[in-house]
Amino acid sequence: MQLTKTALSEFTLFLLALSVFFYLATLSHTMKKIFFILLSSIIFFGAKSQTENPVSTSEQNKPAKEDKGELTGNFQTNNQFYVRDNKIGANTTQYLHELSSTDSWLFLNYKIKGFNFMLRYDMFNKSPLFNPQEAYSNQGIGFWQVSKDVEKFNFTVGYFYDQFGTGMAFRSYEDRTIGIDFAIEGARIIYHATENTTIKAFTGKQKNRFDIREPIIQGANIEHRIAISENLIADLGASVVNRTIDQATMNTIASTIMGYPLDLRFDPKWNVFVGNIYGTLHYKKFNFYLEYDQKTPEAIMNYDNTLIKKDGSIYYTSLSYSEKGIGINAQFKRIESFPFRTSPLETQPTPNNATVNYLPSLTRQNTYRLLARYNAVVQELGENAAQLEMTFKPNKKWLININTSAVTTLNGVSNSGYKWDESTRLFREIYTDASYKFSNKFKLLLGVQSIGYNQQVFEAKAAAPYVEAITTFGEFTYKPDHKRSIRLEGQYMNTAQDLGSFVNGLVEYNVTPWSLAVGDMVNFQSGYLNKPLVGETFELIHYFNVFAGYTYHATRITAGYLKQPQGVNCTGGVCRVEPAFSGARVTLTTNF
Repeated sequence: MQLTKTALSEFTLFLLALSVFFYLATLSHTMKKIFFILLSSIIFFGAKSQTENPVSTSEQNKPAKEDKGELTGNFQTNNQFYVRDNKIGANTTQYLHELSSTDSWLFLNYKIKGFNFMLRYDMFNKSPLFNPQEAYSNQGIGFWQVSKDVEKFNFTVGYFYDQFGTGMAFRSYEDRTIGIDFAIEGARIIYHATENTTIKAFTGKQKNRFDIREPIIQGANIEHRIAISENLIADLGASVVNRTIDQATMNTIASTIMGYPLDLRFDPKWNVFVGNIYGTLHYKKFNFYLEYDQKTPEAIMNYDNTLIKKDGSIYYTSLSYSEKGIGINAQFKRIESFPFRTSPLETQPTPNNATVNYLPSLTRQNTYRLLARYNAVVQELGENAAQLEMTFKPNKKWLININTSAVTTLNGVSNSGYKWDESTRLFREIYTDASYKFSNKFKLLLGVQSIGYNQQVFEAKAAAPYVEAITTFGEFTYKPDHKRSIRLEGQYMNTAQDLGSFVNGLVEYNVTPWSLAVGDMVNFQSGYLNKPLVGETFELIHYFNVFAGYTYHATRITAGYLKQPQGVNCTGGVCRVEPAFSGARVTLTTNF
């Protein structure tokens, strides 16, 4: 490929920026922040001088179009005020000492002369976001990036988010609502070789709040599309990812192993490699996906919190079919010993446990309050998971959803067949709902969910029994015009385990630009964990929820008072166990 003079000039300029970046890698994190400002200035004025220098006589005669740049961004702040409630267990440090917390993010994106500059300022005051049992306070630059497109290349230095395929081999991502930010600070190159072929390569270190973790992570990925025929298309991909442990981490691992009995000792590895191959076949209305991931042997933390040396693997496949009025998707995944972190010692606190990849859960992501009480956390040391989803729309009025999923230990699926008992069962769900649209103004939805949930595994409650719960639910929506709507929802959960049975109701009224809601979730019958003592009676526990939201152009403000029971909270398939919450929440988000 032959680059133009302009592209060569831009490429030379970017190499200068890249050399500065690698120099920054040897400096302290505070000095990096200072040099980032200088780096931005160098690139900006360098780009300006390049565009001011004429390339040819013909171009010199053309009127120059001034690039004034474009600045965009967003701001988000989440504020919580804590009201202690011993009845529900809302008594962590924030309720005893801090009484309030604030998490805020300001993101800026500036584009000029083909360059893209990104900067994010993070602030955490007395925050439980990273560890619900602690109060964390700090602020500073949480993300910065400089990138440039040159012909078929994209060059990036600084922090970046990316993933290879489904992310099971590598994924750097953030989910600020539950305290996750696994950005990579380093350098990345993306090469669009052809319209159907893309190659990526990167090297760097994983972000750790306002610092970085020392182990080196690097990897490469290639994806290619093949049009086999008019009706058959194949999307193929392959990746390799390498993590190299730093000296301090290796010393800790080695000393830990040396404390074990002789028969349990082993030689730890400095490097671990993860490779995967994946592909999707598209044939008419069918899509078939297949992926295999393999990890070389390394030290991993076993169930009893001891280090063992083991390799790992993942098998994942899905088959889907879609046409007008019907959609079907079936998935299966088997994980064997596949924790992949910057260090095998990075296991607590959840969720900020330094994962390099992302293991998706093959379970339904429910939105209703009671239906979302029990969520399956992916078991990276071993699980079998299967899910079947079906959607039917026989006409414009009816919509029917059916979903079923099951998760077992590794022994649940073997050469001898399928096994579901007390030793193998982890999670199961049978879900169905049906909605009927009476008119453009009226809509009704009814459904039922049956859940089986292993609290001992998912929430580390040693004596807790396996939860069996059945929940019925319904929702009614009335929309008299495009500016107003009224929504009523209700759920009833029946279970004798955990905290017992609940009922939840909510009334929501929307009138542009306002949203108002009030609800109550009542624990009306005790379960295994809150059974009253002999001679005592069970007291109803209310989990109130009052909410108001206001939208003005690109800005939205919400405020609410709520109580929330302890349990697993999931966002985007990432889950963590959270303590009970009691208090007020105020949020503001805006885009500009």
